[in-house]
Amino acid sequence: METLLKEPIGVPSSAVTTRTAVLSDDVLESHRRELTAYCYRMLGSGSEAEDAVQETLIRAWRKQDGFEGRSSVRSWLYRIATNVCLDMHRGAQRRARPAELGPPSAPDESNLGPYLPENLWVSPIADERILPDNADPAEVAEVRDSVRLAFVTALQHLPGRQRAALILCEVLRWQATEVAELLDTSVAAINSALQRARATLASVPATGRPVTVGADDAELLQKYCDAFERYDISQLVTLLHEDAIQSMPPFAMWLQGAQNIATWMVQPGPMACKDSRLVATMANGRPAFAQYRCNPDGTGHHAWALQILDISEGKIAAINTFLDVEHIFPSFGLPLGLAA
Repeated sequence: METLLKEPIGVPSSAVTTRTAVLSDDVLESHRRELTAYCYRMLGSGSEAEDAVQETLIRAWRKQDGFEGRSSVRSWLYRIATNVCLDMHRGAQRRARPAELGPPSAPDESNLGPYLPENLWVSPIADERILPDNADPAEVAEVRDSVRLAFVTALQHLPGRQRAALILCEVLRWQATEVAELLDTSVAAINSALQRARATLASVPATGRPVTVGADDAELLQKYCDAFERYDISQLVTLLHEDAIQSMPPFAMWLQGAQNIATWMVQPGPMACKDSRLVATMANGRPAFAQYRCNPDGTGHHAWALQILDISEGKIAAINTFLDVEHIFPSFGLPLGLAA
């Protein structure tokens, strides 16, 4: 064993004592990204997922003397993370997307409504916080597909333990025996939970066409960025499917139809997006843009929204616009302003 002379990365000093350690900070940190992806699927919130992982690493550090090596460190950390997520999930209202909260609205600002509390909606997460290092393209593609907003939202319909069983067995491909041990139950109980979870997911209405991200989408994304920054709405509409969706959490309002989206974007409020700047990023396994609106005095641009695009068959199927920039942008490493 090695002697650990510094605290684990990100773990507060109050949680640490100098002692002979079973786990080094490097060992703990090597699991952070996959644990964050797991907790994100469990909780549907980027910020809560990171809090859950931080709590997991703190608990692992404090309890390492009880780690007897009968399972791998990875399995042990997943057990702790599952318990943390289940504790956080108890009593919490299910997170959703605007399309689950009511029918689409007419493109009029009077339908916008009040802000929803943060705990009611599924929030985004940056790809760089969850994608594995040095993974092959197929593995990266699988992770990206499993953190799609639509899939994470569907998972929120499941009770906590069913959700954990489904993610571990069908996303991470653990054996039922491993999941049964982690959840302190039987293989028969896991198989029953999986059956119920599949039935529930099958009953959740599909949200649009399947989405894909391909190398040939680069031209589409460039056209979208160019049209949006010029605020050429007639050009932008040609890039959308006729039944495209636009949502704007934390508002419950959402729109369906390319023409309705076009009508919305020339309303007085949305027109303030004219002369915005877009900065490309990746979120939830999908191409995304950080949107910065022009400051009224012309001195630069301020953070306004994170746009996550769903692409299908060479066109944009959904524009998922998240407006809680004060929390979202820092977690993406994005500045809250751009100089002129």
